[in-house]
Amino acid sequence: MPRDHLQSAERSAAGSAAGTPGRTSPDAGRPDAGRSDAGRSDAGRSAADGAEAPFLELLARGAPAEAYEQPVLLARAEGRPAERIAALERAKLLALRVRSEMEGRRRREAELSALFETAHDLAGLRDLDAVLRAIVQRARSLLGTDVAYLSLNDPERGDTYMRVTEGSVAARFQQLRLGMGEGLGGLVAQTARPYVTDDYFRDDRFQHTHSIDTGVRDEGLVAIVGVPLTLGDHVIGVLFAADRRTRVFEREQIALLGSFAALAAAAIDTANLLAETRAALSGLERANEIIQDRSAVIERASDVHDRLAELVLRGGGVHDVAAAVSEVLDGTVEFTEAPAAPARALESSRAEGHAVRHGDDWIAAVAAGDELLGALVLRGHPGLDPVDQRTLERAAMVTSLLLLARRSAAEAEQRVRGELLDDLLDARDRDPRLLRDRATRLRADLDATHAVLAARLEGGTAGADQEADARRRLWAAASHLAATRHGLAAARDGGTVLLLPLAPGDTATELARRTARELGTAVHEPVTVGASAPVGPLLARPDTVASAYAEARRCLDTLRLLGRAGDGSAAEDFGFLGLLLAGERDIAGFVDRTIGRVVAYDERRGTELLRTLDAYFACGMSPARTKDDLHVHVNTVAQRLDRVGRLLGDDWQSPQRALEIQLALRLHRLSGVTPPPPAQA
Repeated sequence: MPRDHLQSAERSAAGSAAGTPGRTSPDAGRPDAGRSDAGRSDAGRSAADGAEAPFLELLARGAPAEAYEQPVLLARAEGRPAERIAALERAKLLALRVRSEMEGRRRREAELSALFETAHDLAGLRDLDAVLRAIVQRARSLLGTDVAYLSLNDPERGDTYMRVTEGSVAARFQQLRLGMGEGLGGLVAQTARPYVTDDYFRDDRFQHTHSIDTGVRDEGLVAIVGVPLTLGDHVIGVLFAADRRTRVFEREQIALLGSFAALAAAAIDTANLLAETRAALSGLERANEIIQDRSAVIERASDVHDRLAELVLRGGGVHDVAAAVSEVLDGTVEFTEAPAAPARALESSRAEGHAVRHGDDWIAAVAAGDELLGALVLRGHPGLDPVDQRTLERAAMVTSLLLLARRSAAEAEQRVRGELLDDLLDARDRDPRLLRDRATRLRADLDATHAVLAARLEGGTAGADQEADARRRLWAAASHLAATRHGLAAARDGGTVLLLPLAPGDTATELARRTARELGTAVHEPVTVGASAPVGPLLARPDTVASAYAEARRCLDTLRLLGRAGDGSAAEDFGFLGLLLAGERDIAGFVDRTIGRVVAYDERRGTELLRTLDAYFACGMSPARTKDDLHVHVNTVAQRLDRVGRLLGDDWQSPQRALEIQLALRLHRLSGVTPPPPAQA
């Protein structure tokens, strides 16, 4: 507190203790008046001596207002003279006034500091939301309210929405949208004046609506004050402070909230100006870029013409063309197969002979006559220059020429691959060295392990022409697959036969299923694929490939008989039927696939699971008869069968699995394997 104020307070306290200054005592004219008054004055000063001390101490440590009553109460309790108590009362009142003045100054200092900090935030505005959040947080803190929030008008929707909330806990309240003129905020927006209510639900000065009242009730608000955010003569929003109890807001608090509202409006105005400035700068930059692009467009067109001509002369590929055009057009150009391109845009480009826009992309059809081969797609380049558009169209023409040339070469290679496979299937007396040399030129390794696959279309066709076309498409897809997998393919017996190498860890069944999916996707019809067991080397015996093809055909026919058209499989996938389908009876493989885990368990643990299974099936799958046959307790039988179920799967007693398991048990016995010695399971 300033020194002059403290001195004034001390003089006021002294004056109060001695009597009211400026007034003359009625006995002032008496001869002994001076002595009497002096005596009384001395007595009063004596009584008031030190009355201010406890209150100065309270002021120094910033004690609450209630603490100032303690010195008076203590004096009364101690029976001090009335003059002493009166002096303490006067000193208390003076100290409370000083305390109130100091608190007011501190409060005003905090308010000015908050306003200064907000103005500082506004001066360095980078994030409008951050500034608005800071304004709402400071308003809530300084007004000491439960909630503060800021709403902005939405001219497009004609209503008001919550932009920032602080202290809110109700989701519905935070998502409120208020129609113009609704609620207390609507009244503030209409009149451009502050409004305050100490009990929202009992105030009928503004329009209550169900949605607003529900949101306010969810938040539990009672007392609300709102001040307008104005830009010129227009109200753009409202800044609110609210309590969850009845409260009367003071004039100074409303004025402070108005100051924050003015800063919020300035922040919004500054952000709008910054956005407009950035947009203008962006427009200028774009105009400059267009000018620069125009100046270089002829040079780019000449450059791309030279590059495309060079690509054609040196036998470049489709993706080389796309890469060259990508570099020239400063974008991403991709070649897309016709089925994967946007159908309407592709057809429009083919019909018009020009590239067409599709969203932010450009589509240029790659066609040969009436046949669509695909499209060149320029990604994410909506503002394509007319000259660049013609460049993309010229690249599409070059791509079609390259595709036709590649198709001719591919068809020639397919014929060569088909002829080699035909010779492997039919010509048993051909020289193996010549066959191996031909395969090497086609990057096929006849010494590697292969599987022979027989593939057939399953889609119904309307006539002979459609069926022949479908078979040609299947052969083309199979030939492409064989070329990419270093295999061979040929059309045969109304379908297609493939010779594909097996990767390490791959099985014939997995290869057959994968091939069925890939061919079906390529021709858009179900394709059934039967596979032989792995074979190799292919030239070890003259009939190796022919025998494997016969096995693949049997698997294919079995799949169709079992109603598994469109699937792929090998003999190993058919259980005991596989023993009949396979060219070579793989008994050991069948036994291992069927009961191998039980055999291995018995060998590791010395248990009698195999013997128990034999007895169980021999006794008609009756645990009671089985325990008699084995001379063990029925619980032992149950425990062993439970272990078998965990090893073979829950469905091991189904009719089909049970048949396979019994066959595998018998083949295991016939194979001459000595059963393990008896032991407790």
